[in-house]
Order: sequence, then structure tokens, then C-alpha cells
Amino acid sequence: MAESVYKIVELVGTSTESWEKAAAAAVNQAAKSLRDLRIVEVKQLDMQVANGKVRAYRARVNVSFKFESKKEK
Repeated sequence: MAESVYKIVELVGTSTESWEKAAAAAVNQAAKSLRDLRIVEVKQLDMQVANGKVRAYRARVNVSFKFESKKEK
């Protein structure tokens, strides 16, 4: 098996419904422009609050994908 290299980018997804949907939003958006997604690691969960009520759930994630050289394409 050939050695591989992976790139990691940090993204923040948001949802008005849940942390799970916030993380999924980040992954779904990343999948539109990045190929060969491999692992998503949830790094931090938080909420946006206004007037004592939750306005949005936020999930900070690290998304890894295979880094391809020009030769591999």
C-alpha cells in the first residue's frame, strides 16, 4: 500500500435544531468542494443565546481528506 497524506481543515456548522445537524451541515458543505473526505472529529460544541433562549447550535469540526499530488489525479 502506498503512503498517503491527509489535509485537515477546521469548519463550524450551525443549526437551529441540534448539534448533530450543525456538524452534519459542516460535513455536507465540505463534501461539495472537497473530495475523498475521511474523518470528521467534533472539537467543540457551543450555542448562540439571545434573551436567555438558544438561537443556534454550533459544532466546530476538523475534516480530513486525502491530499493528492498532481501525479495521483
